[in-house]
Amino acid sequence: MWSKVSAYINKHKLLNANDLYIVALSGGADSVALLLLLKEGGFNVHAAHCNFFLRGSESDRDEAFCVDLCRQLGVELHRAHFATREYAEAHKVSVEMAARELRYNWFEQLRKDIGAVGICVAHHRDDSVETVLLNMIRGTGLRGLTGIQPRNGYVLRPLLCVSRDEIEHFLAKRGQQYVTDSTNLETDVMRNKVRLQVLPLFRTLNSAVCDNIQRMAENVAEAQIVLDSLLDNFKKHNTLELSELEKYGSSEYVIYEWLKNYGFNGTQARQILEAGTGKIMSSSQGYDVLKDRERLIIERTLKPFNPMRIPEEGMYVLDEKMRLSLRKCAAYVSKKPFVATFDAQKVVFPLTVRRVEEGDWMIPFGMRGRKLLSDLMTDRKMTVFEKRRQLVVVDAQDVIIWAVGLRIADSVAVAETTQSVLELILTF
Repeated sequence: MWSKVSAYINKHKLLNANDLYIVALSGGADSVALLLLLKEGGFNVHAAHCNFFLRGSESDRDEAFCVDLCRQLGVELHRAHFATREYAEAHKVSVEMAARELRYNWFEQLRKDIGAVGICVAHHRDDSVETVLLNMIRGTGLRGLTGIQPRNGYVLRPLLCVSRDEIEHFLAKRGQQYVTDSTNLETDVMRNKVRLQVLPLFRTLNSAVCDNIQRMAENVAEAQIVLDSLLDNFKKHNTLELSELEKYGSSEYVIYEWLKNYGFNGTQARQILEAGTGKIMSSSQGYDVLKDRERLIIERTLKPFNPMRIPEEGMYVLDEKMRLSLRKCAAYVSKKPFVATFDAQKVVFPLTVRRVEEGDWMIPFGMRGRKLLSDLMTDRKMTVFEKRRQLVVVDAQDVIIWAVGLRIADSVAVAETTQSVLELILTF
């Protein structure tokens, strides 16, 4: 079996003979085989065992077995004890999820502490096949059909090329003992149902079903690599031009993958495609997506903005990014969008900076009649995102004297008779 595992390690460039690796050792057949193979293959390995105290005396039995095995092999063993149920209750997660979080968090910390370059875990081919089937049962996209991958960050899986039967045969041939987790024989967990009921049924239809599913998963994984290289070009931008996707024949997959990067799910991807222009949806990760005519735009969910009162000249901090300065100076007319000049004699303090509100209007410089700011922004072809961020400056009489970056009010504009101006500068 070593020749098969060695070829897989080389193919995926998983291990280097000069580096140190951690082997996650539960005491079960899979992890025991992994430790033996890597140790005898000449790799520098330490073992790591977690006692979650979930199975009474079985948990202590497993730990004692790992201690004896590592002593026999001359492998350094690191051990961790966890109050798993208490962790699960405190973090409002399942016991299974708690054990996973505790295990991998500790593995990563241990990796850093001892200078290891990877954490080797004993997932095998059948685990990957079960994962594909579980994803299909629950509903999945293309990525869910790729199964378990040989590398996920620092987590390495050298045994994905061999089956559970091959592992047990390898251990039996060597006369190597291992422990069995009794919970793996129960059928009340979905994965165990797939393992103990579904796959045996499939084997009656085709004895090579596991090999075939794994081969399919590897083919899909190769296709996914090609797709990812395409998707990377889109993921660099927060705007997606829908017309650009027409050349690919179908846009839904690209849109889903692009949106998923920001926490949106498949249902939301379909809904935003079917929505009319101006529709906004929010993700669980704090992003909003806007459908603006024939493009999608993503930005961070808008934070509340507290109106800022400006009683006099000076420097003001509007939020973590925006600063506003107000000073009196010699008369001139600003041509810059975020610098406004007002006739100092016509401005009534205090001023207030706030976001635009429904029904806001002003009389822009050079006009005689009122103009709704919603119409003014539409004339500028501003997106819904831009409109909702729009700031205005109002005077003591609640009259809008500046739609920031757009227009100043006619009532405070600099004229030939102006002697001094109030210069208001907004910086980001």
